[in-house]
Amino acid sequence: MYPVIRLAKELLVHRNAPPLGLFETHVSHHICWPQDIDVWREMNNGRTLTLYDLGRFALFQRTGAIKVMRAERWAGTVAGSSVRYRRRVRMFHRFEMRTRILGWDARFLYMEQSMWRNGDCTSNALFRTAVTGQQGLVPMAEAAAALGVDPVSPPLPDWVAAWTMAEAQRPWPPLT
Repeated sequence: MYPVIRLAKELLVHRNAPPLGLFETHVSHHICWPQDIDVWREMNNGRTLTLYDLGRFALFQRTGAIKVMRAERWAGTVAGSSVRYRRRVRMFHRFEMRTRILGWDARFLYMEQSMWRNGDCTSNALFRTAVTGQQGLVPMAEAAAALGVDPVSPPLPDWVAAWTMAEAQRPWPPLT
């Protein structure tokens, strides 16, 4: 089940937080609840991806992107992700989530998110997201301009550019 109550809590908690610039990091704090765990009593990998949603929504709220998207009747979608899991998050562990925008290309916005516990990174994710409208994908230059920022993205980090090149070589639709 999607954590709707947790999402509402995050948006409520951060509604009066200072606005963030587009490339600033949103930091939030969470607890691994019993509904988040797998049979090994640690956070389920799928739940990790779902909880990362909470950080993206709060970042979009604090940067003003949600307000712009509502006004334009746009929506957002995840178009790809790559996750590294390195440390366990067990039931009732507290952890910090960090969310930031890295930049964009013509079609996609790239975001990095990480979870931290006691100074150690437990997981790190790269998300490729898109803005959609009535006509399909909204060009990122148009979305950036609507946010009042330079439509030209800063250069993406080399590791993100390499990931996008690798993804472009991946067959679609899959062969099997």
